[in-house]
Amino acid sequence: MRVIPIALAPTKAAADGSATTLTALPPLSLYVHFPWCVKKCPYCDFNSHEAKGGVGGIPQDDYVAALINDIETALPSIWGRRVVSVFIGGGTPSLLTTDALDTLLKAIRARLSLLPEAEITLEANPGTVEAGKFAAFRDSGINRLSLGIQSFDDRHLAALGRIHSAAEARGAVELALRHFDNVNLDLMYALPQQTLAEARNDIQTAASLGVAHLSAYHLTLEPNTPFHHAPPPLPDDDLAADMQELVEATLAGAGYRHYETSAFARPGRQCAHNLNYWRFGDYLGIGAGAHGKISSPTEIVREIRRRNPRDYLAAAAQGEFLQERRVVGSDQLPFEFMMNALRLTDGFRSRLFQERTGLPLVATGDALAQAQRRGLLTVDAEDIVPTLRGRRFLNDLLELFLAAAADENSPAPA
Repeated sequence: MRVIPIALAPTKAAADGSATTLTALPPLSLYVHFPWCVKKCPYCDFNSHEAKGGVGGIPQDDYVAALINDIETALPSIWGRRVVSVFIGGGTPSLLTTDALDTLLKAIRARLSLLPEAEITLEANPGTVEAGKFAAFRDSGINRLSLGIQSFDDRHLAALGRIHSAAEARGAVELALRHFDNVNLDLMYALPQQTLAEARNDIQTAASLGVAHLSAYHLTLEPNTPFHHAPPPLPDDDLAADMQELVEATLAGAGYRHYETSAFARPGRQCAHNLNYWRFGDYLGIGAGAHGKISSPTEIVREIRRRNPRDYLAAAAQGEFLQERRVVGSDQLPFEFMMNALRLTDGFRSRLFQERTGLPLVATGDALAQAQRRGLLTVDAEDIVPTLRGRRFLNDLLELFLAAAADENSPAPA
């Protein structure tokens, strides 16, 4: 395979490891984390906690007040910047009362400069209590709803520890579509003892409902989850690969474009918020355990809020929400950028790397050339795009850039 070189000269910053100056700041999004659920699912490793004493035990008014304080404390780091999207995730943020959500959204608009067309997403579960709030959510300004369906099969929903039935899932989708024209469904495949026919039924059912966006994830056994400690019987690798190909082919036939590793959208309905993540944009993360990435002209910073909801609420009085803050070194930026951008089916424009990292493309070392030689990427002067093989073996592709970062940190020979 012919390797096409990229004509970018190295700079002093690439040689000595110092950060370069960003000529323009990337788009900014807001992520809001709500850390409570009715029940913790056995596969979930997100920062979510069962509501003690039921939903009524959630200190939602105190938590919303803390979120507002968190925004105010963060304002100096994002002053004057426009917000292109908002994503309220969890947990199950649809457990918030309609009044609490309305208070939160009004506070966000009063303190941040949201674009008029900003995408505002709320995650919701298909239980009937949450579904009954959909109209009020829309009136508060939510314009995109993301439903955690996971499966339309009662047997698999029970195995996953979900609290809704297949009938409730269908009913929630139908109700959501009455109030929102932009609805996402989260589904999983390679579920415990799932057959290819059952996976086909799930994805065909989802495609038939006419939603704008579908996210289809391979179930993985994450550390520190009950499924990891006591693994259920899962489909083997060959069957799981057949399910992945089935999902992709079914959704392509139904008019959905596979634009990211696990994301499929009708034309023009890609998730703006997640696209900003994958293009290495900035995001302010507020709420218990929320992560953020904030750029300034001279550095890129990663932030993590206090993880435990109790600690987060206790910190609100002093405005000390951060658990960790670190400046991303220039030796780590190539991997961090590629870890996001190479999830996109269309890859990225070559110039975006320098625009978002402040580094020339040669800072990736020989990882790009290695990826070309192995048939994982196509590279030219304009675009860098993962091949089908690169998308199938994304971890192998990313390891090349991780290895380059490790080499950069290795001590020089004596």
